[in-house]
Amino acid sequence: MDQTSGRTGGAGPGERGAATGPAYEISTDPARLDRARVHHWLSTDAYWALGRSRAHQDRAIDGSLNFGAYEDGSGALLGYARVVTDQATFAWLCDVYVDRAARGRGIGGALVTAVRARLAPLGLRRIMLATADAHGLYARHGFTAPPDGEFMVLPLG
Repeated sequence: MDQTSGRTGGAGPGERGAATGPAYEISTDPARLDRARVHHWLSTDAYWALGRSRAHQDRAIDGSLNFGAYEDGSGALLGYARVVTDQATFAWLCDVYVDRAARGRGIGGALVTAVRARLAPLGLRRIMLATADAHGLYARHGFTAPPDGEFMVLPLG
Protein backbone atom coordinates (compact mmCIF):
# COMPACT_ATOMS: atom_id res chain seq x y z
CA MET A 1 0.00 0.00 0.00
CA ASP A 2 1.41 3.43 0.89
CA GLN A 3 5.05 3.79 1.88
CA THR A 4 5.25 7.39 3.08
CA SER A 5 7.32 8.54 6.00
CA GLY A 6 7.26 11.78 7.89
CA ARG A 7 7.97 13.19 11.29
CA THR A 8 4.87 13.90 13.24
CA GLY A 9 3.85 15.43 16.52
CA GLY A 10 0.16 14.83 16.19
CA ALA A 11 -0.76 17.16 13.34
CA GLY A 12 0.26 15.16 10.31
CA PRO A 13 3.12 13.97 8.15
CA GLY A 14 6.14 16.20 8.01
CA GLU A 15 6.00 17.39 11.62
CA ARG A 16 8.21 16.37 14.51
CA GLY A 17 6.88 14.58 17.55
CA ALA A 18 8.32 14.61 21.04
CA ALA A 19 6.22 15.85 23.92
CA THR A 20 8.83 14.31 26.23
CA GLY A 21 11.73 12.04 25.41
CA PRO A 22 13.38 11.50 22.03
CA ALA A 23 11.61 12.58 18.85
CA TYR A 24 9.80 10.05 16.71
CA GLU A 25 8.44 9.73 13.21
CA ILE A 26 5.41 7.94 11.73
CA SER A 27 5.87 5.75 8.67
CA THR A 28 3.70 3.42 6.59
CA ASP A 29 6.72 1.73 5.00
CA PRO A 30 6.09 -2.00 5.56
CA ALA A 31 9.81 -2.79 5.29
CA ARG A 32 10.48 -0.85 8.51
CA LEU A 33 7.93 -2.72 10.60
CA ASP A 34 9.35 -4.95 13.35
CA ARG A 35 6.79 -7.73 13.00
CA ALA A 36 8.17 -9.73 15.92
CA ARG A 37 7.83 -6.75 18.24
CA VAL A 38 4.28 -5.99 17.05
CA HIS A 39 3.31 -9.62 17.59
CA HIS A 40 4.85 -9.66 21.06
CA TRP A 41 3.06 -6.47 22.10
CA LEU A 42 -0.33 -7.55 20.87
CA SER A 43 -0.24 -11.23 21.82
CA THR A 44 1.03 -10.62 25.35
CA ASP A 45 -0.22 -7.17 26.40
CA ALA A 46 -3.26 -6.12 24.33
CA TYR A 47 -6.58 -7.36 25.76
CA TRP A 48 -8.12 -7.70 22.29
CA ALA A 49 -5.31 -9.85 20.84
CA LEU A 50 -3.97 -11.94 23.73
CA GLY A 51 -2.67 -15.23 22.41
CA ARG A 52 -2.89 -14.19 18.74
CA SER A 53 -0.51 -16.41 16.78
CA ARG A 54 2.40 -14.98 14.83
CA ALA A 55 0.97 -16.44 11.63
CA HIS A 56 -2.35 -14.65 12.23
CA GLN A 57 -0.56 -11.40 13.00
CA ASP A 58 1.56 -11.64 9.85
CA ARG A 59 -1.56 -12.25 7.74
CA ALA A 60 -3.24 -9.24 9.36
CA ILE A 61 -0.20 -7.04 8.63
CA ASP A 62 -0.01 -8.26 5.03
CA GLY A 63 -3.66 -7.38 4.38
CA SER A 64 -3.57 -3.94 6.01
CA LEU A 65 -2.20 -0.43 5.83
CA ASN A 66 0.26 -0.31 8.74
CA PHE A 67 1.58 2.68 10.68
CA GLY A 68 4.70 2.56 12.81
CA ALA A 69 6.03 5.20 15.20
CA TYR A 70 9.83 5.07 15.19
CA GLU A 71 12.26 6.74 17.57
CA ASP A 72 14.62 9.15 15.84
CA GLY A 73 18.20 7.98 15.96
CA SER A 74 17.70 4.40 17.06
CA GLY A 75 14.82 3.68 14.70
CA ALA A 76 13.19 1.56 17.42
CA LEU A 77 9.50 0.87 16.98
CA LEU A 78 7.56 2.73 19.70
CA GLY A 79 3.98 2.26 18.53
CA TYR A 80 1.80 0.63 15.92
CA ALA A 81 -1.61 1.02 14.29
CA ARG A 82 -3.27 -0.98 11.54
CA VAL A 83 -6.06 -0.04 9.12
CA VAL A 84 -8.22 -2.43 7.13
CA THR A 85 -9.81 -0.55 4.22
CA ASP A 86 -11.22 -0.83 0.72
CA GLN A 87 -9.72 2.66 0.16
CA ALA A 88 -13.04 3.88 -1.25
CA THR A 89 -15.84 3.78 1.32
CA PHE A 90 -14.75 2.27 4.64
CA ALA A 91 -11.84 1.77 7.05
CA TRP A 92 -11.41 -0.09 10.34
CA LEU A 93 -8.71 1.26 12.67
CA CYS A 94 -7.36 -1.50 14.88
CA ASP A 95 -4.39 -2.85 16.83
CA VAL A 96 -3.37 0.59 18.06
CA TYR A 97 -0.62 0.00 20.60
CA VAL A 98 2.16 2.09 22.18
CA ASP A 99 5.05 0.46 24.01
CA ARG A 100 4.53 0.86 27.74
CA ALA A 101 7.89 2.63 28.12
CA ALA A 102 6.93 5.20 25.45
CA ARG A 103 3.45 6.08 26.70
CA GLY A 104 2.67 9.66 27.65
CA ARG A 105 4.61 11.13 24.71
CA GLY A 106 1.65 11.68 22.39
CA ILE A 107 2.47 8.70 20.19
CA GLY A 108 -1.03 7.19 20.27
CA GLY A 109 -2.55 10.50 19.23
CA ALA A 110 0.11 10.97 16.55
CA LEU A 111 -0.72 7.54 15.11
CA VAL A 112 -4.44 8.39 14.97
CA THR A 113 -3.68 11.74 13.36
CA ALA A 114 -1.45 10.07 10.77
CA VAL A 115 -4.19 7.54 9.99
CA ARG A 116 -6.74 10.32 9.50
CA ALA A 117 -4.34 12.31 7.30
CA ARG A 118 -3.47 9.29 5.15
CA LEU A 119 -7.14 8.30 4.69
CA ALA A 120 -8.62 11.81 4.24
CA PRO A 121 -7.95 12.07 0.47
CA LEU A 122 -9.82 8.80 -0.13
CA GLY A 123 -13.24 10.30 0.67
CA LEU A 124 -14.26 7.44 2.95
CA ARG A 125 -17.72 7.52 4.48
CA ARG A 126 -16.47 6.39 7.89
CA ILE A 127 -13.55 5.08 9.89
CA MET A 128 -14.60 2.68 12.61
CA LEU A 129 -12.85 1.21 15.63
CA ALA A 130 -13.60 -0.63 18.84
CA THR A 131 -12.11 0.20 22.24
CA ALA A 132 -12.74 -0.74 25.83
CA ASP A 133 -10.32 1.74 27.40
CA ALA A 134 -9.32 4.61 25.09
CA HIS A 135 -12.56 6.47 24.40
CA GLY A 136 -11.03 9.81 25.40
CA LEU A 137 -8.11 9.47 23.00
CA TYR A 138 -10.36 8.72 20.05
CA ALA A 139 -12.94 11.36 21.00
CA ARG A 140 -10.16 14.00 20.88
CA HIS A 141 -9.68 12.95 17.26
CA GLY A 142 -13.34 13.24 16.28
CA PHE A 143 -14.59 9.69 16.88
CA THR A 144 -18.07 9.33 18.39
CA ALA A 145 -20.06 6.36 19.61
CA PRO A 146 -22.66 5.15 17.11
CA PRO A 147 -26.31 5.25 18.11
CA ASP A 148 -27.37 2.09 19.92
CA GLY A 149 -28.37 -0.58 17.47
CA GLU A 150 -26.82 1.08 14.42
CA PHE A 151 -24.17 -1.63 13.99
CA MET A 152 -24.28 -5.36 14.40
CA VAL A 153 -21.52 -7.91 14.88
CA LEU A 154 -21.26 -11.56 13.88
CA PRO A 155 -18.79 -13.19 16.31
CA LEU A 156 -16.94 -16.02 14.59
CA GLY A 157 -14.32 -17.07 17.07
